[in-house]
Amino acid sequence: MDKAPIKIVAENRKARHDYIILEQIEAGLVLTGTEVQSLRLGKVNLKDSYARIKNGEAWLHQVHISPYPFAHHDNHDPLRVRKLLLHRREIDKLYGKVNEQGHTLVPLRIYFKGGRAKVTLALVKGKREYDKRRTIRERDEKREMERARKAR
Repeated sequence: MDKAPIKIVAENRKARHDYIILEQIEAGLVLTGTEVQSLRLGKVNLKDSYARIKNGEAWLHQVHISPYPFAHHDNHDPLRVRKLLLHRREIDKLYGKVNEQGHTLVPLRIYFKGGRAKVTLALVKGKREYDKRRTIRERDEKREMERARKAR
């Protein structure tokens, strides 16, 4: 069982700060040729992006893939809604969980795996302000413990 090499194109670090990640799932992306080329150049922004399930299909919204600079015509719309490739049972499971209060689907990273564009979706719940402060405090405490351990 050989593993395909993974090349990470973009990560949504803000999502890890703003949300509690409950579950992660890998999905394929339906892209045009110029979108794939822009992704290979790393011209993508995941800020404020989300996924939605509509009519039994999963869609990715608000992902900004910049126009490919070497395509003179037939370039793509940077903010177009893109279809996600998931199995039917995965879509049904996510649809049931997203309908719960306060849950949403957020892309964590876009990457190439074996030449194919993939996205890691996370089922998340929004953090409260005090949760964010607690996370920052725990991270700072961990950093201080590491410094003290290295100093010994």
